[in-house]
Amino acid sequence: MFTSVSHQKAQGAWRARWLPRGAAALAGLAIPLALAAAASAALTTPAAGTSSRPATATAPRCSAADLEVWVAADQGDGAAGTAGYPLEFTNISTHTCTLFGHPGVSAISSSGHQLGSPAVWDNSVAAHTVWLAPAATGYALLEYSDVITGNCPPADRVSAFDLRVILPDQSQSVHAFWPLAACTAPGQTKFLSVRVIAPGIGLRGDAG
Repeated sequence: MFTSVSHQKAQGAWRARWLPRGAAALAGLAIPLALAAAASAALTTPAAGTSSRPATATAPRCSAADLEVWVAADQGDGAAGTAGYPLEFTNISTHTCTLFGHPGVSAISSSGHQLGSPAVWDNSVAAHTVWLAPAATGYALLEYSDVITGNCPPADRVSAFDLRVILPDQSQSVHAFWPLAACTAPGQTKFLSVRVIAPGIGLRGDAG
């Protein structure tokens, strides 16, 4: 069911590789515009992809089987050593489902090993229940520090392959292609942060 381009041969530009294989066929799926880097905010390190909101009475929580998760890589934007990317969650099921809170996100090697720390949770935006009708998309702003990875000792600098994404209130993970550098050096492992999931595809003004 999950058909991320993380598991197909690289072809053409990064844009083609980072978008989901079935994106063009999903009704209502638009190409997101560039995201600006988020301002400095209070951050917490998650233990897993959990949230504090129970499922609604009228729609179930989105499960891994309900979603295509992908990074709109060519829409990244940033400043001061931090790049922001929309981590997209598209409902490919036939029913409406909901998401609430932060996803758990980790960079993974091609052999499946975690690289560095899980993404720190950015609490600068309050969480709200996101309703995803079939073919609808929500996103979480994912920030990547190229200052940390750029200053990483060469022996501890590793090219990642996937992002492992754990949905709020779920234990199963889904994956999105992510071919950027990761750092495993002590004290330099927190190179990712992520905001709560929000509705829409992530427009430029949403990053502020």
